[in-house]
Amino acid sequence: MLRKLNQVIERYQLLEHTLALPESVSDAMRYSALLKEYSSLTPMVEKIREYQCAAQQLEEASSILDSESDAEMRSLADEILHTEREHIGRLENELKIMLLPPDPRDEKNVVMEIRAGAGGEEAALFAGVLYRMYVMYAESCGYRCEIAGVNETGLGGYREITFLVSGKGAYSHFKYESGVHRVQRVPETESSGRIHTSTATVAVLPEAEEVSVEIDAGDLQIDTIKSTGAGGQHINKTESAIRLIHKPSGIVIECQDERSQLRNKEKAMRLLRAKLLDQKEREQKDALDSSRRTQVGSGDRSERVRTYNYPQGRITDHRIGMTLYTLDSFLNGDIEEIVSALASAEAAEKLKENGMSL
Repeated sequence: MLRKLNQVIERYQLLEHTLALPESVSDAMRYSALLKEYSSLTPMVEKIREYQCAAQQLEEASSILDSESDAEMRSLADEILHTEREHIGRLENELKIMLLPPDPRDEKNVVMEIRAGAGGEEAALFAGVLYRMYVMYAESCGYRCEIAGVNETGLGGYREITFLVSGKGAYSHFKYESGVHRVQRVPETESSGRIHTSTATVAVLPEAEEVSVEIDAGDLQIDTIKSTGAGGQHINKTESAIRLIHKPSGIVIECQDERSQLRNKEKAMRLLRAKLLDQKEREQKDALDSSRRTQVGSGDRSERVRTYNYPQGRITDHRIGMTLYTLDSFLNGDIEEIVSALASAEAAEKLKENGMSL
């Protein structure tokens, strides 16, 4: 690990020197690329320097214990030794995680789809609860949410809702949410007070850039249709909604949230690119099944990932066996504790694959 850390420091110092050269500043594209790399390494370099400082203090405390006879000085050195050993242990774990290759998708925007599963109207209402939870979490992270398509029920639930989460690092915050979410509660539609179990499926797709997914215009069928559902006087009167059919894959995308046909088409294309990229990546993963073992959950939509138990105020994430009794705040978007735990668990799995451990 120390060899890798030294390589990071050397690269950082080289970038620092190169960025100061007049010829670098004059080449705007090269300068931007170098600055981006420099900025990405800065947090790790700061952590390395903190580690080096702690190691130096540890060495000095050890030296005092070896040479000093004064009881008070030895006691102070022993306290520093104990504190810095714990500090270094934490820093080593953080640096190991930082040395792991980053997921190139982490910085991307996100396309999320929530679909009602087993449970009829109650499942649709639960899909609405999940949508609200994710929007509140996204807003707490400083992200922007836009509905792209929605299929509502009479009681205000969603048979299906698709929305975009935009902002740097959005995928890194939402990528662990894919799968089956299960709710146990007394439904609003149940008069006898019995607890029912319902499900909703969540799919999280990184938004694909135009250059990463090529779409042949000849493969598309584009239909303009009338919007449906609640939403104002333009509903059912103007053909502002868009239906895209990608003939080779059979993927169908409908967007009607915007009044503008152009905006709906733009959103539909963003969704289509994300779905085609997801399809391509899933085919690659299926060809390399062993790669799934390094993940906390496969991201498969058929995998049960979490249970929300209302009577007990409990949330249980089945992938890491983590249980919290903070259901109310969790459903109000306070999900960071589980997100962080899932990220740590995945990092531990990746470290194990690389012959290291936390």
